[in-house]
Amino acid sequence: GFGGFGVGVMWLLLARRGVKFATSKVVYRRMSSSGFLIDEAEYSFLKDLGLSKKNLGVYDGQWRGSGQVLTSYCPANARPIAEVVQATPADYEAAMAASTAAWQQWADLPAPKRGEIVRQMGDALRRYKEPLGKLVSLEMGKILAEGEGEVQEYIDVCDYAVGLSRTIEGKWLPSERPGHALFEAWNPLGVVGVITAFNFPVAVYGWNSAIALVCGDTLIWKTASTTPLCGVAVTKIISQVLEANSLPGAVCALTVGGPPIGDAMARDDRVRLLSFTGSTQVGRQVALKVQERFGRPLLELGGNNAILVDEDADLDMLVRAALFACVGTAGQRCTTTRRIIAHHKVYDQVLARLKNAYSQVRLGDPLNSSTLCGPLHTERAVEEFLEAVAEATKSGGTIECGGKRVKGDGYFVEPTIVTGLPHNAPVVHRETFAPIVYLLKCDSLDQAISWNNEVEQGLSSSLFTNSLGNVFKWLGPKGSDCGIVNVNIPTSGAEIGGAFGGEKHTGGGRESGSDSWKQYMRRSTCTINYTKELPLAQGIKFQ
Repeated sequence: GFGGFGVGVMWLLLARRGVKFATSKVVYRRMSSSGFLIDEAEYSFLKDLGLSKKNLGVYDGQWRGSGQVLTSYCPANARPIAEVVQATPADYEAAMAASTAAWQQWADLPAPKRGEIVRQMGDALRRYKEPLGKLVSLEMGKILAEGEGEVQEYIDVCDYAVGLSRTIEGKWLPSERPGHALFEAWNPLGVVGVITAFNFPVAVYGWNSAIALVCGDTLIWKTASTTPLCGVAVTKIISQVLEANSLPGAVCALTVGGPPIGDAMARDDRVRLLSFTGSTQVGRQVALKVQERFGRPLLELGGNNAILVDEDADLDMLVRAALFACVGTAGQRCTTTRRIIAHHKVYDQVLARLKNAYSQVRLGDPLNSSTLCGPLHTERAVEEFLEAVAEATKSGGTIECGGKRVKGDGYFVEPTIVTGLPHNAPVVHRETFAPIVYLLKCDSLDQAISWNNEVEQGLSSSLFTNSLGNVFKWLGPKGSDCGIVNVNIPTSGAEIGGAFGGEKHTGGGRESGSDSWKQYMRRSTCTINYTKELPLAQGIKFQ
């Protein structure tokens, strides 16, 4: 759950079109049931990105791949898009060796020169924003506005990184010894590994790659197995920039592959930092493997995010924000709102307004500009949605709206509101990657904060209130324990200028803005004696 598509865009689409929620069927363009989408004229943008029916999934200056063939499917209709030849262990080893060698040249470039290369990458992404955004929508399933927004986020991070390349700082500190200079020096780590998730197949790599590149690192990227085409397309775009500047392609290496490739990255001493975005369960395994070799893990894991509604909240603003935060990306952001904790004085109004807003959400083809909610990503995601709904009902919950799979092709489900469950019900405490929100009634803000903090994850949170005192209670040491603590905005839709990440089972990692760049570099404390004397620290005499 990251930046990109804003709540205002979603609300305008909803308000202007006045379309109704299709509860019995999905509205999308009917297509033939056989063949690859890339062969159809409607999807010519795929070839504009340099994709073909069968694509090589390994890049280290040359395109290769000798592993099993992976088919990428469109979640809106369950049809194949194109194929990718995956990496074998030998392919990974070759790419890793090439990236390690490329670092020797890349690290020697001054940071502002590296920033210039990243600037050119951002410009290249601008030229391909429309077709790449369509690919994100087609392969992941998010609506087109969000797909293009994801590419824009990568572009924005490139712009941010260009400025960073001229401002990477180290502190000069006062030395207690006369004639001594004490300061910090920052240097590149080496090779940075990036394992991305299906829900943000472009932006998360952008966060990591743009910052790591200006810091002097090279990269090796493993995409999610269900969104390999996004990885191939992005790599084709940025490799053009490297080639035009006579730089090794392995500065940005790619290895499409399954768990064995991810496991190799986690265990590889040459991968100095491994950024992993995915589930808490897999993230724990990755962290243990990386830490066992004393590498650096950077974890962006799950979230069970809550919106708190104070008794004086602006309910019009709340509903607009909650609609985007709960339904956007079909509930498949790590910052999606899973719980709404409303004060008992406004609970009934919140429920009524949310149900009205949900009734106007249009599901359908994510490439259709009127669609507000696309499909879930896989058949398994649909099964988990239905399992959560069944458990909620069995536990005494009431399905206020939604709760069903939508008839037709693809992996569509109805956005769902559940009431009547206790705040600590197991299904409420478990993250389900689907558009399900649990509406809870609380007696006070203190109780709401306690419920916000009682889940295992600590990613994003937001309080809707007009009380200045409650704002600062929420932001203070006894307030939200999340990495993202908002007021009067959704839990999702983060800006790139701040550090993104969460606490507890979310993993503790920080990416994108603020001082996140420090994770991609190593710090040395340096002391220079420019005198003929040799005083020791702490006044020690050793003679």
